[in-house]
Formats: sequence, C-alpha cells, structure tokens
Amino acid sequence: MSAHRRILVTSALPNANGSIHLGHLLEHIQTDIWVRFQRMRGHQCIYVCADDTHGTATMLRAEQLGVAAEEMIEQIRVEHESDFRRFLISHDNYYSTHSTENRVHCEAIYAKLKTNGYIFTRDVEQLFDPERKLFLADRFVKGECPRCGTPDQYGDNCENCGATYDATDLKNPRSTISGATPVLARSQHFFFDLPQFTDMLKKWCFSGTLQPEVANKLTEWLDSGLKPWDISRDAPYFGFVIPGTTDKYFYVWMDAPIGYMASFQNYCDARNDVSFDEFWRQESPHEVHHFIGKDIVNFHALFWPSVLHGVGLRKPTRIHTHGFITVDGTKMSKSRGTFINAGTYLKHLNPEYLRYYFATKSTGTVDDIDITFDDFVQRVNSDLVGKIVNIASRCAGFIHKSSGGSLGAQIHDRQLWQAFVDAEPSIAAWYESGDYGKAVREITALADRANQYIATHAPWALAKDPARAADVRAICTMGINLFKVLIVYLAPILPDTGRRSAKFLGLDDLAWADATRFLGEHRINAYEPLLTRIDADAVAKIVEETRADTTSVTKNTAVAVATANSAKAPAQPAASPNSSAAEQAPDSAHASSEPIDIDAFNRIDLRVARVVSAEHVDGADKLIRLVLDLGDSQRQVFAGIKSAYAPESLVGRLTVVVANLKPRKMRFGESQGMVLAAGPGGKDIFLLSPDAGAAPGMQVK
Repeated sequence: MSAHRRILVTSALPNANGSIHLGHLLEHIQTDIWVRFQRMRGHQCIYVCADDTHGTATMLRAEQLGVAAEEMIEQIRVEHESDFRRFLISHDNYYSTHSTENRVHCEAIYAKLKTNGYIFTRDVEQLFDPERKLFLADRFVKGECPRCGTPDQYGDNCENCGATYDATDLKNPRSTISGATPVLARSQHFFFDLPQFTDMLKKWCFSGTLQPEVANKLTEWLDSGLKPWDISRDAPYFGFVIPGTTDKYFYVWMDAPIGYMASFQNYCDARNDVSFDEFWRQESPHEVHHFIGKDIVNFHALFWPSVLHGVGLRKPTRIHTHGFITVDGTKMSKSRGTFINAGTYLKHLNPEYLRYYFATKSTGTVDDIDITFDDFVQRVNSDLVGKIVNIASRCAGFIHKSSGGSLGAQIHDRQLWQAFVDAEPSIAAWYESGDYGKAVREITALADRANQYIATHAPWALAKDPARAADVRAICTMGINLFKVLIVYLAPILPDTGRRSAKFLGLDDLAWADATRFLGEHRINAYEPLLTRIDADAVAKIVEETRADTTSVTKNTAVAVATANSAKAPAQPAASPNSSAAEQAPDSAHASSEPIDIDAFNRIDLRVARVVSAEHVDGADKLIRLVLDLGDSQRQVFAGIKSAYAPESLVGRLTVVVANLKPRKMRFGESQGMVLAAGPGGKDIFLLSPDAGAAPGMQVK
C-alpha cells in the first residue's frame, strides 16, 4: 500500500434549477466509489460539493415561482442533499455557492488577479431583450441557423447541421424569456486574460493531470489560440456583485469552481483538525481531485488552473472526466421515461443496484456510457445476487449447524485462497484509475471460482453424513472467507451491503487490508438476506412514472395553475371555438355546469402544440389568430389572449390545446380547437415557454 495520502475530492456542482437525475448520479456515484476506496485504504479523503446557484436562469425561475431566489435555492439544496444521501453518497460537506465563504474567496481571488495584471475591461455588443431589460445569454436566444436556416435553434450552435456561431449571427432571433425581438446593445465587461497562461497550460495538460484524450482535445484550443475570458454579467443577475461596481456581477463560471473552496472552507471552519491553507497553498503536498463531465472540461482544465496559477494557489492533482449517459443508444428522454430522477428511482429500487450497475459500465475514460434496463436487471440478478451474495447464503447455515457459527482455523484450498489474495493489487489499480468495470469483472470472475469450488465439494451432500462434519466446516469456512474477500473488494460500490456483511461476519467494519486476511477461528452471526433479485416490474414502474411526471408537468402548467390562481382572481378561458366566450367578461368562466365523470374527462384529447404564427384579428378586441403545430398536423385556433401577448411574441411558444373539440365557424374564420392557458386575466395569461420540456404532439394525461 502507498504512503498515507491526504486528498480533497469534489464532484461537479449540480444546478439549483431542478432535481437530481441519472446524469448527476453517475458522476456522484463514480466519485463516491473512488472516495470510499481511498478511505478503506486508510487515506484521509475529504469529499465536498455544493449546489451551483447563480445566474439568470435561477433569477427567472424564482420569479416564475413567486419566491425569493435565496428561498428557492435552499429548498433545492435540501432536496439534493437528501437524494444524494439516500444513494449513499458520502459527502463530508454539501454546501451552496451562494455563501459568505464563496463571496469572500471570489472577491479575494479577483482582487489578486487584478493586482497581478490579469483583469481588464472592454465594451462588448450583445443581444438585449427590450421588454425584460436584460442582456441575453446564448441559451435565452433562439432563431434560424445562419448556415442551414433551421428554425428554433439556440444562440450558440445548430442541432441540425452542427454549426457554431455567435448569437448575433442568428436570423430572426427572439428572446425565449419574453418572445421579444432582441436588439444589439453595448456594455462594459470584465475579462480574465487567459492567453497569458498558454505556455503554462501546454505543459500542465500533459503532466498526468488529465486523461490523454482530454489533454489532446485541449490541445486543439491551445493551438488555435486562447481568447480572453468574459467573467462578468450585467444586472439584473443573481450572484455576487464585482467589487467597485454596482451593476456588474461575477459570471457563474467564475464563482462556481471557487465554490469547491468555499465548501471546503465551511468544512474546515467547523473542525480543528483540517487546515484550508494546507490543501490550497502552492507547495501543498496534499492532493485535490475533481470529478466532472466532459462538457465542462474547458472550465476545469483551462480557466480554473489558470485562475489558480494567477493568484499563486495550487492546481488540481487530477481531473477525472467522464462521458454522458445514453439509454439504448439515445439521449435520456422524459417522454420515453428514461430521464429518471433520483426520487422516482428510490420509490421502487435499492440504490445499491444502480451503484453496482454504474460501476460495471465505468471505464475511467470520457466515452459515453450506454445503459439498458434489461442489462441492468440481468447484471444485478445474475452477478450480484446469483453469484456473490449466494456464496454467503450457501455456506452460513452449514457453519451454524456443524460448529455453532464458529469458523475453522485451516485454509481448505490454499491455491484458491492465494488467487483471491493475489487479485488485490490489480483490483486496487482499477479502482485508482476509475476503471471500475474491470474491477467488477475481476471480482465476478473470482466469484465464479468460489461458486465452482462450493459446487465441486457439495457440502450439502457431505452434511448428510455426521462423520463428515469437519469437512463441511472446512469447506464452508473457505466459502465464507472467499465471500469476505469479495465483499471487501465490492464495499466501495456497495457500502450498505458491506456494512451488513461486516455484521454477519462478526467484524466491526471492513478495511481494504481485510481482503488478504484469513479469518481463522472466528464466530459469525446468523445470516440474513443481503440483497434480493430485481423484479422487472419495478423498472417498468419507474419508466411509467417518469413518463407520467413529464405529462403532468405540462398539464399542471396549463391547467392546474389556473386552479391555484382561482383563489386570487377568476380564471379566464383563453379561447373558445364554440361561443364568443373569449370576448365575454371573466366571470363567465364560472357559470355553473353539469359535472362529468372520469370517463368523460378521459375523452378530452389534450395535446402540446407550438405556435407557428400569430396575427391580430381585424374587428376583434381580444382575439389572436394562431396557427399551431401539433406534430402531425397544423391547425388554426382563435385565442382571447391579446391583452397579455403581442402576436409576434407568441411564435415558438408551447401551449396545450383541446385537440378533439369540434371545429366552430366564427365570423373571423374556423377555429379548430381550444387553447388552454392559466391566469386571472388581463396581462396575466400564461402559456408555456419554448423550453418547457415538451414536444408538439405530446399527449397530456
């Protein structure tokens, strides 16, 4: 074993705008396995993380919910921390980037960068939303691709042709926040002079800190010439004000990695045995490891080490980069039920099943990880339950019957035992490199040998002869010890099973050194089932519930919000093809009607539609003529929402339409459905945003 190491470990910060899902869990499980392995080896390994809270998206989301941003992010942080804890993620500290510690470190680092000549200002020209009075990041602008003309593309790249461009190059751009046509405006921004660090980065990237494929990718950026990094954003913005200004804020990617420091600072401040400076000073002998996804490599392997170098702090020891998750070869999808949240999974299955499955797929490279539910069920049931746990259950009963639970002192098959012991260095090396898949394959191969050994000696047959009791004890003692080795090797992946196995084995806990120690004369406890097989129906329920959650989000936004708002003011129907209700007073929405049963309600076909075009209706005070895309067809609908929307702001928005309502001829033309919206009326009538996580034609149930 190597000398005692002191290691600080981080995972990328989950965004404070949504729930923890499979993508987050992959990274945190991979990190946690590595952390637990190091701790089992006797090293000090401190694991910190935090929610990434700052940015325009957080501000807008809080506005939408009608709560203070601080209140919203704290609620989400509590939810995130709970989900990670239930997946047995062993954070030593889970914090927030919106903290005093983070502000103090951000301001100190900025001041030193400025003193050292790495900060400058210049005017930039950006797209500006004239209605919301804010500058628009690329994610808040959509338009036609300047290369291929595909509509509804974001402000940085085209999903159709793959082109990359500036948001100002988009044709017919619109703000996804208000629907307004953005205008160009100038503003002074603060820049970090990244090109000054090019030579340092060229050496550092190939110092062993990065995987070779990551270093090679970064070389493309380095060779093409780095550009200064814009570290500021204009008000309104949720974040930290840049010192010396009143309306400039640190860009989220300036303060997010510093958030690692802040979480560690918060951890250190609560203890007396760990020093912040010991880990972060330039000559620190300790280690700092970041686990991240390949989509944020540039921030962690170009910007972050340059910032640290620029202020005289240590750079990361290693950056462990992983790929994305695909399901059956495609991106995770809410509509297909594969964009699964942690909470949904935990309602139906043991978290260790997913920990094990992710371990089997982890290679320590940036290759994407493709999962299938059939493979998930098969691997857990066949390998984990059928091969490994089965060894303990086959042998424990005979030990209690033959010797009252006392193991024998002798090694029954020394060659087999030595094979299990000799596997330790290679399994440890696979854990260290993050190639957990190879570690698991070696462990399950050993399990096959253990099961073959038990099957060959058949203690159940020998137990029929009282004269063979000593042989039964020797064979099953061997089996229990082999199980102990396997469970030690698997404990970083299966911490709860490891803990319960230690109790069964009569041990206080499991250390890595226990893998090579034969228990000898030792008493074990009664065996209790450690893991049970997965029922495929449980997986089907997770998928179905995920699909249901997707449609309910759409339905709740379009329908249930109206119920919530009804306590404040009468709801107003947005349009009606069967009468001129859209032109009537809001109170008409509350006329008494005959109740319907659930079968009648289920016959209502609610579908998501996207607004293709919108225009004023001559002679109508409240109506807008909409052309809606339902995925397989387009329809004309008249909607009474003119008081809340200019027609041009509606193009691209999503709404929910009653698709099986009989068309009605109105004096303005035929209305071929009913648009649903929510709100008390007037200017407060709400349709879905373009990014509501739904697609035209999706059925709302």
